[in-house]
Amino acid sequence: RYYLKESKGSRRWLLFLEGGWYCFNKENCDTRYDTMRRLMSSREWPATRVGTGILSSQPEENPHWWNANMVFIPYCSSDVWSGASSKSEKNEYAFMGALIIQEVIKELVGKGLSTAKVLLLAGSSAGGTGVLLNVDRVAEQLEEMGYQGIQVRGLADSGWFLDNKQYRRTDCIDTITCAPTEAIRRGIRYWNGIVPERCKLQFKEGEEWNCFFGYKIYPTLRCPVFVVQWLFDEAQLTVDNVHLTGQPVQEGQWLYIQNLGRELRNTLKDVTASFAPACLSHEIITRNHWTDIQVKGTSLPRALHCWDRSLHESNRNGKAPLKGCPIHLIDSCPWPHCNPSCPTIRDQFTGQEMNVIQFLMHMGFDVQKMAQQQGLEPSKLLGMLSSDN
Repeated sequence: RYYLKESKGSRRWLLFLEGGWYCFNKENCDTRYDTMRRLMSSREWPATRVGTGILSSQPEENPHWWNANMVFIPYCSSDVWSGASSKSEKNEYAFMGALIIQEVIKELVGKGLSTAKVLLLAGSSAGGTGVLLNVDRVAEQLEEMGYQGIQVRGLADSGWFLDNKQYRRTDCIDTITCAPTEAIRRGIRYWNGIVPERCKLQFKEGEEWNCFFGYKIYPTLRCPVFVVQWLFDEAQLTVDNVHLTGQPVQEGQWLYIQNLGRELRNTLKDVTASFAPACLSHEIITRNHWTDIQVKGTSLPRALHCWDRSLHESNRNGKAPLKGCPIHLIDSCPWPHCNPSCPTIRDQFTGQEMNVIQFLMHMGFDVQKMAQQQGLEPSKLLGMLSSDN
């Protein structure tokens, strides 16, 4: 099952893959089934849904894609959209993420997708990783069905994870404590997960888990993909065991967080089309405030528009990038929320909004010491923090 909002006048199609973590063994899938049923079964899904952010049909909220045909594919497979195994004696759950996408494509062809010019496969979080894993397969599927004219592209939001060392190592007990590589390694076996052939060939048998990590799969992809990633992604910090609760952060954690931002920035340097704000957050493209965030003065809808134009232009001639229309946007300032357009931060306990300075204090950020290290007056540093850096 999926949700469709047709826009008869448009030959652009947006297919969105929902996110929501995953489960990778019987125990944590049972728990997920008991506590988050809608991510395991379509039985209780509502009859209609309202599209927000890039799925909104209001031009104010969605300046770039409001008029497209919108398809929302809810996430009930819990397998990072990679599974290809049906229910069996051995397995009481079916994991069919990869097959669900193929079935939806088959059905949409009869509903107008056959005359599309552009199909944008988008997704957030696990859905963002799902985009990286499925975008080339969707293009191949449409080619095989005889629709070579459709340009297939990907938009991966908050699905570009690092297989880095955790801040504190913990045993792999559940989705939250399990190190990212270990969870995926177990998951692939449990879901009978499939990864794209071209990525698979880069790694030894049994090492397919590598293809779930953006910086490893991206160079193998044929379709153009736009990567949106917070430099300080909350889901990444969670699996790395950095928990920003009420206590001030220890210095080790603070250094770890800054280093995470550096590592992430590094993995994006060769990604042609990217948008990476230095904020602590998770998911953005379906949020109604997604138009407010800027990197170096450019908003995300604007960057997507520039990306579209660049793909359109480069189809015609290999011209230089468009002037004043950037598509590679990565913050260079070093700590969470050093970008003044970041979404509001709330205290996890009281729910109260915090400004950047309160937030940094709360994080155990020592303004005096930091100013000293940077060779600045504390007031000057605070000024830099609260305005643009």
